[in-house]
Amino acid sequence: MALTREQMAQRVAQELRDGYYVNLGIGIPTLVANFVPKGIDVMLQSENGLLGMGEYPLEAQVDADMINAGKETVTARTGAAIFNSAESFAMIRGGHVDLTVLGAFEVDQNGNIASWMIPGKLVKGMGGAMDLVAGAKNIICTMTHASKHGDSKLLTQCSLPLTGVACINKVITDLALLEIKDGAFHLLERAPGVSVEEIKAKTQGKLICPELVPEMQF
Repeated sequence: MALTREQMAQRVAQELRDGYYVNLGIGIPTLVANFVPKGIDVMLQSENGLLGMGEYPLEAQVDADMINAGKETVTARTGAAIFNSAESFAMIRGGHVDLTVLGAFEVDQNGNIASWMIPGKLVKGMGGAMDLVAGAKNIICTMTHASKHGDSKLLTQCSLPLTGVACINKVITDLALLEIKDGAFHLLERAPGVSVEEIKAKTQGKLICPELVPEMQF
């Protein structure tokens, strides 16, 4: 079966490493804060000026003034720092973020990402995504494998306006974990119960599959 949003975030969290500074984008990426593996120390950064995000608050912990870039209430872990957005973007643009997790409308086999604009629909702006894809050392996209109409979002070439070029390293969808290299999607893991055939059918871009593809472990 396809992964839930929470399971996708849980699989992303397995990519975290001790000592990382990590920026979490709006949407599914923000859920990663709830699944940081025990035994590792990471600092989660929000581009609106919070370094050291914790898990989502319980009702009794909600502070309306403590929000992430998506305007959701969050908590701050021990050692957190709060500063203005100019300093936050200086951290991003200066290459001090080890990992960025972003949502996307489309990703293609060359690592290009389209994440901020669908022509003809309301555009709120690109946010900080263009800075993040240019400044982070490692970028993971998380999104559904196909649109609600069944169209693949893993393409030969993005059709929407690009956010960044040749910058995406891995994609975690509701069906699979894929690495992008050498002009192709390389299938690393599949969601439990999802067949390689289904992944092939829903991947429009070039897909390379090993003989045996392990299921994700949670």
